[in-house]
Amino acid sequence: MISKLCNKIFQDAINDYHVHNNIDQSIQNPYRISTIEHLLYLKCWIDTVQWHMEDVVRNPHINPVDGLRWKRRIDVSNQERTDVVEYIDSYFLEEYKDITAKETAKINSESPAWVVDRLSILALKIYHMQEETTRADASEEHKRNCTDKLNILLTQRTDLSTSLDELITDIQNGDKYMKVYKQMKMYNDPSLNPVLYNPK
Repeated sequence: MISKLCNKIFQDAINDYHVHNNIDQSIQNPYRISTIEHLLYLKCWIDTVQWHMEDVVRNPHINPVDGLRWKRRIDVSNQERTDVVEYIDSYFLEEYKDITAKETAKINSESPAWVVDRLSILALKIYHMQEETTRADASEEHKRNCTDKLNILLTQRTDLSTSLDELITDIQNGDKYMKVYKQMKMYNDPSLNPVLYNPK
């Protein structure tokens, strides 16, 4: 099941990051380039680094110049994240290119890789909510509330994992087909963002 592989690799990437817990540490991807495992690890690593950048930029006392610098780093990270999602979809497209869709086949509302993206973010929510349930300086009420939220997140992961596995099975069986649209983000493109191509 693809979801089992995703969830394991995401957990490993998050744990590996938190060994040093440093935004600027270099990634040590243990998987061979061009494999789905490599892409999954890379995807979650980018998400994990960005999670912590988002924390930093929300500091109400941050120097505005530093805040802008972090915002620009987050923009770059967002583009990298989107690129890797599209690489994952390219993997699935290649994997199932010889499958003939049935005449009754339907398209899914999102591609497999964007479900994978949601699983990666969910893994981060679970990791950090788990931390809150055992935080030494937190009140018992805070810990109870976070435990309730953690249980909901775990249920959500189970449901999303099932949905991903069912989508892949449907594609393999020809009951659904993949149709991938590039995200075509405009804000980073100097030919599409008016602030960039027509600065005042």
